[in-house]
Amino acid sequence: MEQNKKFSLTGLERAWILYDVGNSAFVLLVATLIPIFFNALAEEGGLSSVEYLAYWGYAASAVTIITAVLSPILGTLADTRGFKKPIFILCLVVGVAGCCAMGLAKTWLPFLLIFVFAKVGFSGSLVFYDSMLSDVTTPDRMDVVSSRGYAWGYIGSCVPFVVCLALVLGSGAIGLSQMTALNIALFITAAWWLAMTLPLLKTYRQLHYVEVEKHAIRQSFARIGHTLRHLHEDKQVFWFLLAFFCYIDGVYTIIDMATAYGTALGLDTTGLLLALLVTQIVAFPSALIFGRLSAKYPSTTLIPVCIAAYAGIALFAFFLTQQWQFWVLAFVVGMFQGGVQALSRSHFAKIIPPEKSGEYFGLFDICGKGASFLGTMIVSVGSQLTGSANVGVGSLIVLFVVGFVLFRVSCKAGVITDSVT
Repeated sequence: MEQNKKFSLTGLERAWILYDVGNSAFVLLVATLIPIFFNALAEEGGLSSVEYLAYWGYAASAVTIITAVLSPILGTLADTRGFKKPIFILCLVVGVAGCCAMGLAKTWLPFLLIFVFAKVGFSGSLVFYDSMLSDVTTPDRMDVVSSRGYAWGYIGSCVPFVVCLALVLGSGAIGLSQMTALNIALFITAAWWLAMTLPLLKTYRQLHYVEVEKHAIRQSFARIGHTLRHLHEDKQVFWFLLAFFCYIDGVYTIIDMATAYGTALGLDTTGLLLALLVTQIVAFPSALIFGRLSAKYPSTTLIPVCIAAYAGIALFAFFLTQQWQFWVLAFVVGMFQGGVQALSRSHFAKIIPPEKSGEYFGLFDICGKGASFLGTMIVSVGSQLTGSANVGVGSLIVLFVVGFVLFRVSCKAGVITDSVT
């Protein structure tokens, strides 16, 4: 009876999970149809396949740099009483509006600039969304709730994606050009994202906060400055952030550049899209399984397993040349993608002060969300220097090895209380 009670969700937890369902549709679009849209515009603009992959990587890196500057500042400000939801809404509006506006671009450069705008809004919203976890549930339920968020996000995102994919692939049969179908797909995704967010906007209340001060913005800068100066004193958080910076860079780079990578290798577009749809389907039960496992094993055990699996994935990418190999890659990524994301989020939420969750998740976001700077630069520069996309993607194994070692250092630096009841 106690076990069943633990795995039943409250209304607020369900509303929080629905935002994962909504924004994951945009994530899936970024990983699949948007690179194809950009590829079509890039070909019209005379870019080669290597240049296409490089510019896509540079755009992803630009998103990370912009988000890295804004996230800790806005996150610290959001910790002030009554500020978190309004700033979250602002980022949401930027992301949704940018998603719609991408369809208006007629050449590759404006499209890429609007993409950066939309992705910054999306990445910013995740800082505040993740930091809401401490207000939404209790520490002993965080692993389960976080895992379910990713799980339902994976399967829920498939609903608009299947509609969009059918629209794009069957565009000729219904008298639409493929570019027009892609435009409609962007609007469908934006509408889904917004609709799935409404329950959270209605029910969320900020429980942990810093009281409003006379100069809230100035005090936010002072608080983030104090945290950065003293971060090294909390060795568990410090080493975890360094570890997370490395291994999640690789994870998000693989997610965001998978379709671009396959396209650069000359693999069939339809096959790539279906393979990535399989990733989402496989990730759904896998994330739920990791959530269940977290009731028996601590995140300090499960996260290294996921990192080691990703090191194997990066090694496999060195030798990927056939479409069936891409299918294998997509399946294995789906097995561990949800686990490493969900457990990292809940693990971090448990080791930070809840009243400073926005501030700390701003730092968390710098280290990974939104296709990280280091990973995309490794792929882009490696591809351009060697002329091989395989070498660029395969080089990500370095990030996973370093991340694994640093995570073990973090575990030794402090002891966290994982609920294994």
